Amino acid sequence: MTTAARPGSFTGATDNSANGGLFGDTKIDGIPDLVGADVLAAQEAATNAKTSETNAATSATTASTSATTATTKASEASTSAAAALVSQNAAATSASTTAADAATATTKAGEASTSATNAAASESAAAGSATSASTSASTATTQANNATTNASLATTAKNAAVVAQTAAETAETNAETAETNAETAETNAGNSATAAASSASTATTQATNAGNSATASANSATASANSATASGNSASTASGHATTATTQATKSQNYAIKVDGAITGSEYSSKAWATGGTGIDNASGGGSAKDWATDTTNTVDNTEYSAKEYAIGIQSGQSNGSSKQWALGGGNFVMSTAVSGGEYSAKYWADQAASSVANFDEKYYGNYASDAAAENAHEAAGKTVTVGDLYYSTSVNAVRYCQVAPSGTGAPVGTWQSIAQQDLSSYATNGFAIAMSIAL
Repeated sequence: MTTAARPGSFTGATDNSANGGLFGDTKIDGIPDLVGADVLAAQEAATNAKTSETNAATSATTASTSATTATTKASEASTSAAAALVSQNAAATSASTTAADAATATTKAGEASTSATNAAASESAAAGSATSASTSASTATTQANNATTNASLATTAKNAAVVAQTAAETAETNAETAETNAETAETNAGNSATAAASSASTATTQATNAGNSATASANSATASANSATASGNSASTASGHATTATTQATKSQNYAIKVDGAITGSEYSSKAWATGGTGIDNASGGGSAKDWATDTTNTVDNTEYSAKEYAIGIQSGQSNGSSKQWALGGGNFVMSTAVSGGEYSAKYWADQAASSVANFDEKYYGNYASDAAAENAHEAAGKTVTVGDLYYSTSVNAVRYCQVAPSGTGAPVGTWQSIAQQDLSSYATNGFAIAMSIAL
């Protein structure tokens, strides 16, 4: 409890009735001064306590706002985490679809391989047919040449027979025989020519068939090549889907847990917004939900402080003071240290008010029946009776004050005097005083 900063005895502007005082004793005239000072101190203490209460409420509101900001950041972090989960599920679905496409591509590639094998076999068969056709064409050419030779021989024989008939009419029988032989040879030559023509036609047909077979083989080979190209394209598409799925999975993971920087532009992961990371910690317009809630070392976003700092912090830069400082005291919660702008805590002003009351209790004892009873009670409370102390006497129904403090051994009693109202009967009335003032 602080010591009262008041005089130990009473003094007044007027000391006796001759000077206009209400009481005839110099000790009594100072009572209004003391009571007035105590009332003023009590009023100031009440005002200061009210101011401290307002400051504490303001600090609590600031802390609540900071907590709301932290809640908003946590909500944003939760929304980002949900978006990351959706993205991850989409990536998983894409990966599943890609696997199916890859399986289809594998099947197509197998079919293309089979088709290519069949085309190769067909091409080999076509080559065999072409070889056979070439052999048949060669045979037909030989037969046609033989037929031509036979026809030439038949013509020569006929001419020889005519010459022989003309030259040797006498050898008619021989000529007729020769003629018969010539006709037979001619017939044979005609038959040989017909056979040669038929063989040539067959060779031409086989050559046409061989050409058609070669064309079919070429078409089959082209189809196989197209199928192989389509398979390659399908495989490439499947590979692209797999790459996209991998990219999306990586992006989903980054949005969930990346804490070493932005994901893209000014977008950060759920974990970074929740617990902190590069680009979030102590950044303008940033700050994680954790820092907004608990950081008592720095500002969260280079400007504002956390909810915990506004509630119980002691950072020097936080010049408005925390709720705890406004409640207990400035600095490290020292009651006698100002919190901000020369203003003190609620505890400080409460202590000041209590000290003022205690100081008054030191002077006014309460109600007692006698001087001795009042002194004994005061001394029993560990206090000292001093000149100017007061108590209300229930015996004489008046306030009594101590003129001389008790001293010596045993149980001495000091000198006390009742505060009595001044007899004003001999004073001039108000009307008479006014009249005299006018007259004078």
